[in-house]
Amino acid sequence: MPKTARIDATDRKMIRALQKNGRMTNLDLAESVNLSPSPCLRRLRNLEKEKVIRGYSVDVDAAAYGLPITIFVRVALDGHNEDIVSQFEAEVRNIPEVLDCYVMTGAADYLLRVVVSDLEDYERFIRQRLHKIGHIRSIDTSFVYGVVKHAHIFPDIEA
Repeated sequence: MPKTARIDATDRKMIRALQKNGRMTNLDLAESVNLSPSPCLRRLRNLEKEKVIRGYSVDVDAAAYGLPITIFVRVALDGHNEDIVSQFEAEVRNIPEVLDCYVMTGAADYLLRVVVSDLEDYERFIRQRLHKIGHIRSIDTSFVYGVVKHAHIFPDIEA
């Protein structure tokens, strides 16, 4: 739905149920939000059509997959004109090691969440991918050595 569109409490319950178990059947979803299956499916299709639900995915253990090192990389650009910003953002979208890229306030312009297999892989990422973008003033790196919380389920809110 457009950012100005509103979703109701039932839509939010459906979303939270699917965030907990994206493989649940429509019947199970309908029961969990106290709807009959047909209206539930209509609501679900509308949430998908309006891009409130953007897709379905699987949560994978990165270390088991072979990418045990997670790094947060703060990047400051040396300029902020439209060409520099557009080039940086377009290039970052095409780097597979970058899982998330956020535009930030403060000292850094961007915060990247990066996964790699080892320190040599991270060095290659910096030298062969990030540096080649250009117009980078500084790179500040923080390595993750533990995870306290990793959630994908939104908090329940009052609307």
